Amino acid sequence: MPSVEITLSTEEGSLDPYDLFPESVEEIWLEIGFGAGEHLTQQAITNPTVGFIGCEPFINGVARLLANVSENNMSNVRIFRDDARLLMRAIPDQCIERTFVLFPDPWPKTRHHKRRIVCPETIESLCRLMPVGSEFRIATDDRSYKEWILQYMLAAEGFKWRAQRPSDWRTRPDDWPETRYERKAHAAGRQCSYFMFDRCS
Repeated sequence: MPSVEITLSTEEGSLDPYDLFPESVEEIWLEIGFGAGEHLTQQAITNPTVGFIGCEPFINGVARLLANVSENNMSNVRIFRDDARLLMRAIPDQCIERTFVLFPDPWPKTRHHKRRIVCPETIESLCRLMPVGSEFRIATDDRSYKEWILQYMLAAEGFKWRAQRPSDWRTRPDDWPETRYERKAHAAGRQCSYFMFDRCS
């Protein structure tokens, strides 16, 4: 863990993510809430020149990703074991080329909606962190959260929804590895939605 864990200083904007990796990486991708790390692991193996930062506060998920990092000898993965928003405040503008928020906790009770990670504050932060042309991917199997995501993302001037037809968000792209939670959702008969948004001017 010490070799891959990210620790923060108290100064905002002080962490250059490119300095986290011993080898030169071409891009930085961020996964917020990586769960057991299945998606992040496969992406890191498939894209060895990309530096991956995974944020996850739950120790069981962190332990599983650490096992994958060790077994696959991956040097392009770093882990932040806390609220992703703390990390987002610490890194400079326009340094994240792709962000993933996959099957986040839907916080279904109305009084808990303020805890949802997809919200105006997070979107505003990502607009700062992601340059024009970068990509934001979100997945959910919760109908109310799907509507919530579209409500706020379509209202955001900094992102454009890529979908042209229903199959664009009902079918997972080939370069989007499946997660364990996604398999459970399908087994339970829940429809998954896969949203891709381009960072625009």
